[in-house]
Amino acid sequence: MGAIDWSKSPKPSNATISFSFEWAMKNLSSGIHPTLPTKQTLKHQGDRLEEWDFSLSTVVSSSANAAVSDALGSIEFDPSNTVVATGGIARNIRIYSLNSLLPEDNIQLLTRGEQNDTAFLDHVNACSFYICTPAKLSSLRWRPGSGGRLLGSGDYDGVVMEYDLERKLPVFERDEHGGRRVWSVDYSHWDPFVGASGSDDGTMQMWDPRCGGEGGECVAKVQPAAARSSVCCVEFSPFGDSLIALGCADRMAYAYDVRKMVEPLHVLEGHTKTVTYVRFVDAQTMVSAGTDGCLKLWNMSDCGLIRTCKGHVNSRSFVGLSVWRHGGLLGCGSENNQVFVYDKRWDEPICARGLEPMARPGFDHAFVSSVCWRQVQEDHCTLLAGGSDGVLQVFVGTKIS
Repeated sequence: MGAIDWSKSPKPSNATISFSFEWAMKNLSSGIHPTLPTKQTLKHQGDRLEEWDFSLSTVVSSSANAAVSDALGSIEFDPSNTVVATGGIARNIRIYSLNSLLPEDNIQLLTRGEQNDTAFLDHVNACSFYICTPAKLSSLRWRPGSGGRLLGSGDYDGVVMEYDLERKLPVFERDEHGGRRVWSVDYSHWDPFVGASGSDDGTMQMWDPRCGGEGGECVAKVQPAAARSSVCCVEFSPFGDSLIALGCADRMAYAYDVRKMVEPLHVLEGHTKTVTYVRFVDAQTMVSAGTDGCLKLWNMSDCGLIRTCKGHVNSRSFVGLSVWRHGGLLGCGSENNQVFVYDKRWDEPICARGLEPMARPGFDHAFVSSVCWRQVQEDHCTLLAGGSDGVLQVFVGTKIS
């Protein structure tokens, strides 16, 4: 996502909603209930151990003479965690094999605790293929259950599209946000055909391509704030329940039960500026990020604030937020061109690594614009970070015994 000034966010106000009740009764199981968490015990800061060591494995960039902006607004691993998709200002989707980004020799050195030599690659040679898109991209998301074949996108022209990566062609298009920028798209995990998009038009729309015409039927539409504050992020719960979370420019995060969207199930108030991202950490916890420079972890049973994490710099731009659920680590970017890693148990970062500076004209003030963890259950982890200068960097974390 590109830079945008959220310094004058509107105050919270009443919401409006429309919802296809007949669709809900037909498609949603009444037996699904959100899991209720127990309160987490805060760990004293003095008990903290430095458990991870992060090394830069790979840097992927374009030609130093490239003059076209190539800010990376979105990075996503496919469900197999072996393929990576990126999208942004350059109006294309690049597809990479993880093997091309993270050579096996580097992995073996890092897992043995030995220093590796950083690999420097060019986008043209590193990516498997690319697909040109009609507009700048703000969001990508793989559709669950498609075997890594279908990839959804949201763009600056307010259009949601779905691409068949085997055919390298768009197979679905939806333009229902009045030409206003789509900031975020996601797919349901309980019904992978159902998607959602959040937009500058102040709405979150949930749609089902099996219903209605070519663009699918809008089965639910939420306007969290009467002032039509931008909906900056949407995410369905990946834990099998019926929750969907929104982050908005009215400084609020919301969670809805998709079976009954008359009003939000939770309203999470605490940020002092725009909420740019929301992510589910586990079945009991959600994290939100804002342009107030804070990450906030929430208890989803009672809307209680667990803790506020500070350390990164974020006052006006989308800098990315990702959760490695197996390891309990949070990754985010920063406007000082660093990647920050937080442990969900503590309120200070456990690691901050600057992106490798690349000499490109016009990019003297680059910042980290997107991040993504590889979701694997191992004692080493992989974090990808994209910059506003189009540079993609791969960090590998090794657990210190």
